[in-house]
Amino acid sequence: MLDLPLIWAGLIAVAVLLYVMLDGFDLGIGILFPFARSKEERDVMMNTIAPVWDGNETWLVLGGGGLLAAFPLAYSVLMPALYLPVLLMLGGLILRGVAFEFRFRARNRGRKFWTQMFAGGSILTAVAQGLILGGFIQGVTVAGNRFAGGPLDWLTPYTLLVAAGIVAGYALLGGSWLMMKTSDNLHGDAKRWTLISAAAVTLLLAAVSIATLFIHRRIATRWGFDLSEGFAVDWSTLAPLLLIPALGLAGLLLVVGMARRGSHRWPFFGSLLVFLSGYLGLAASFMPTIVPYDIGFRQAAAPDNALGLMLVGTSVILPLILAYTAWVYWVFRGKMTEETGYHH
Repeated sequence: MLDLPLIWAGLIAVAVLLYVMLDGFDLGIGILFPFARSKEERDVMMNTIAPVWDGNETWLVLGGGGLLAAFPLAYSVLMPALYLPVLLMLGGLILRGVAFEFRFRARNRGRKFWTQMFAGGSILTAVAQGLILGGFIQGVTVAGNRFAGGPLDWLTPYTLLVAAGIVAGYALLGGSWLMMKTSDNLHGDAKRWTLISAAAVTLLLAAVSIATLFIHRRIATRWGFDLSEGFAVDWSTLAPLLLIPALGLAGLLLVVGMARRGSHRWPFFGSLLVFLSGYLGLAASFMPTIVPYDIGFRQAAAPDNALGLMLVGTSVILPLILAYTAWVYWVFRGKMTEETGYHH
């Protein structure tokens, strides 16, 4: 007998992870857009993601739609709690999508305007996603399986700190992606952006981790820290979990070390390891909870017959999405220059 709630929880978790990793680097391109030296460099930056940016957002649709269909109780609680940052995120995605297409067709002042809108939409989306994540981590007020908090519960110093970390993380992904996809002066700029972003990610990730332990005691307990009376550590709990931050540290060292050595590809894979580490850390902190800290994923799941029917359709569509995504990345592999590009 298939454990359908667990399967769907895994599918949604993987979809969100793929979205963060894949759309993260093209959001990072937008975040870095204002720092490019010229219109030509911005054209190359945009052309590196032109074939894949819209496909990357497929995973957000799968994650959000899957949450609604497979875990309707969780959706009904989380959405009212996070309506405003979700709307900000959608507004940012729409703005950057429109700007992406219009910028290539605009001239002079129009192009400058859409350049600013692309950067602004990317930053807005990243900040909103950070606020959503921060609001999720700090927990949602639930009473009678309904959201019982206020409309601005998600806006706290902690969530702003998380948002800053997400912006820095996406900039790291974007910079390391450009290192892999560009050459000459732009590659050198991307290397500098990557190293600066790596330093920012290191500081912000440490700050968020420490703040999480002291602000959210349940997570501290999950990781083996007892902060109720002083500071005590349960090493039997903490020791196996240390592999997760070790993975993130290895990713950061890979980014910095390989970037300084002039590697074109390894810094990007190191950036992916950093995000994978953070995601695994979230899983270790919350599973099996899907609405922190009150509702588990089994409690929130739809009936098995509905989950089974959706799984049949997903088992057909998901391999097609994966195959198409892999094919696009393969076709548009290699370096991008001013003379080549999706829009040429």
